[in-house]
Amino acid sequence: MINRRKVRESVLKALYAHQLGKDSTQHVVDTLIKKQEFADEKELRRFAEKLFFRTLEHTEELDEITAKHIKNWDINRLALIDRLVLKMALCEFIYFEEIPTKVSINEAIELAKRYSTAKSGRFINGILDAALSDLEDQGKIQKKGRGLIEKTLGS
Repeated sequence: MINRRKVRESVLKALYAHQLGKDSTQHVVDTLIKKQEFADEKELRRFAEKLFFRTLEHTEELDEITAKHIKNWDINRLALIDRLVLKMALCEFIYFEEIPTKVSINEAIELAKRYSTAKSGRFINGILDAALSDLEDQGKIQKKGRGLIEKTLGS
């Protein structure tokens, strides 16, 4: 069975290929998302395409959020995989109201551990924790749906 982690891996690969290659976004989607083993599962394919396109659509905003939380470091010096993983997770925070932030953070950490450096998991976790707190304070995190814990007035 295919899960969303596999889908996120495909989206990460597609974003990486799009960033480094000169192919159109449609070509990247056609070759790296629509040809995956989950492509026949409409819901997973839709999630992959939505995550890919939304991440690209909001890339400047997502980079600004990242840049705000990396201390004494230029965003362009970040490892490309780390930068893309951060963008995907931040995109999920803001634009995927049905995905709990904890899930986005855990998935980002696992992607970073698998595709980047040994220290990337902790780095990603730290940046996302700081960004999440900041985004919540700004009221930019709007989550709803099954499996989400509503904050009470006392929390």
